[in-house]
Amino acid sequence: MALDSGIPRTDDRDIARPPYRRLRVYALDPSLSLRLETATINRTVIQVQWEPELRPGPCGEYVEVVDYDPASGCWYQPIDLNANHVLAQDGVAPSQGNPQFHQQMVYAVAMRTIASFEQALGRRVQWSPRDLGKKAETGRREQYVGTLRIYPHALRAANAYYSPEKKALLFGYFQGAAGTVFSCLSQDIVAHETTHALLDGMHRRYVEDNHPDTLAFHEGFADLVALFQHFTLADVLRHQLARTRGDLETPSLLGELAQEFGEATGRYGALRSAIGNVDADGKWRPVVPDPQRQRDASEPHERGSILVSAVFSAFLAIYKVRARSVFALASAGSGVLPEGALPAGVVEALAAEANKTARHFLNMCIRALDYCPPFDITFGDYLRALITADYDMMLDDRYGYRIALIESFRRWGIIPEGLKALSEEQLRWSYADKEYPAGGYALGQVASHLKTLLADALFQRQREKVFETLRSARAMVHELLERSLSGASERNEREAFARITGLNLDPDADLLGLRNQRNGMPTFEVHAVLPTLRVTPDGRIWKQLIVTVTQQLIDVPVDPLKPDGDTFNFRGGSTLIFDMTDDVPALRYAITRPIDDSKRLNAVREYKRSRTAQALALRGTYFGGLQVEAPREPFCMLHDEH
Repeated sequence: MALDSGIPRTDDRDIARPPYRRLRVYALDPSLSLRLETATINRTVIQVQWEPELRPGPCGEYVEVVDYDPASGCWYQPIDLNANHVLAQDGVAPSQGNPQFHQQMVYAVAMRTIASFEQALGRRVQWSPRDLGKKAETGRREQYVGTLRIYPHALRAANAYYSPEKKALLFGYFQGAAGTVFSCLSQDIVAHETTHALLDGMHRRYVEDNHPDTLAFHEGFADLVALFQHFTLADVLRHQLARTRGDLETPSLLGELAQEFGEATGRYGALRSAIGNVDADGKWRPVVPDPQRQRDASEPHERGSILVSAVFSAFLAIYKVRARSVFALASAGSGVLPEGALPAGVVEALAAEANKTARHFLNMCIRALDYCPPFDITFGDYLRALITADYDMMLDDRYGYRIALIESFRRWGIIPEGLKALSEEQLRWSYADKEYPAGGYALGQVASHLKTLLADALFQRQREKVFETLRSARAMVHELLERSLSGASERNEREAFARITGLNLDPDADLLGLRNQRNGMPTFEVHAVLPTLRVTPDGRIWKQLIVTVTQQLIDVPVDPLKPDGDTFNFRGGSTLIFDMTDDVPALRYAITRPIDDSKRLNAVREYKRSRTAQALALRGTYFGGLQVEAPREPFCMLHDEH
């Protein structure tokens, strides 16, 4: 018979599970551990979301690490992060020679990047679904992808890339001058590739190369996420601020990406830098805004670096504003710091301001994705999205974040098409209800019908159920629009709908390549339905519904005089943003690309013709030429360093 000890029994449910899992990683890349100056800061611990059902691999809800090395035909033993000895010491120790640490590293950095997106977006992220093709049942052609696969040793090459076809990240390794270089051990490269996958999950059409900015945006945006995540590494941040005496416009690790990879592939410094580069003479030269460079650059990495410099320059300007009081206190009001090492308190205060500023910019950059067109994005579109999204969250721009962005983009010559002036009022997307007062009945009906369904999606915990709920929502939207806009009596409503969305749903539409459904109405797609719940800094609850509708002209000739030559699909459509806060939903913004825009069509044709004369057109050798609407592996060739 058991004796009562007098100690109350505890229900397992009363024991809180850990909110985070602590994992050791390289702060930047392994090479910095071999330098006396940086060795002490290059090993760090980061916190990632605790996954109670995490399996060896690691394999969790979001990512699945598969460690097979095809070059050597070897499977590496998967790490079990729930093993007692692993949990007790924050994962295995950083090591270039331990494949299990490689697995831990890619998992930790990928999960950290995912967390940044979910915090900014106000919802769970999804990977782009797998397209089952026309043979699948209508409305069921998109297969849910629960986990992004990560292959730490996928290829023996100086390359790493995201594969939209495989829904996977593939990391290469190669022999450098100082030994083997593993791209999976660079925090910057892992964050960059994970960002490609996250962006593809939000905007699948951004892999279509129809405009100089599209693939460049993919590259530049991925670099920005990796850069701003530098400022969450406390030891690195304090070390570099102390070394530069708080001046982030001088060379530092904070503004550089993939140092080891860049040097091993023959560069004079990091793979890319936001503020300057080392030339062949070994001299560091700052990046100077040059509008001509923006007009001339065509290679996606080069062009993407312009976007990075424009955003990062705005970040540096705000950091200086926020740090002004710290410099004033440290210099007795003169603004000129005394010689010698900065006091620890000053470094800590500067680190706090840099961290806050970087987090704000990272949230701005990610949140703006919801305010972008569904395809063919330009840098000017992104500037407008940044300004509008930040205005909706923070009406009072106390430190001038939006002004800094506008000024920096202007200095780089990034001017949105059709604007008369670069002011905040001009750059914000126009309110759709003011621009189209006669339309909106069909769209208002859609938003009202979706309120209950979307509430379910916001509070569901399983991502697959969220996916199924939103797929049902898309089908419902399609059915409602068809019903509301079909029939001869609905002509006025169709015209208003066309003005708002850019789609042509007239049964008598005469557009080459526009196909009709069985009911005679032109085909269209409800590309996305996304509910979002955000809390603003002043405590407001901001409920939004984002609906993306698109349409396409099939097999448009690149050269109208050669109808049997290369073809492409030309898209039209809109990102519609509804304010769901009040009882009656209101259409707030419509970011639209009309399907019947002949000027844009001719621009796409000219761009595709020019691509055949450029070196990047060699991708056709690997991916099938222009007949392929979206290359199966658009990032493989872009990231190949050989």
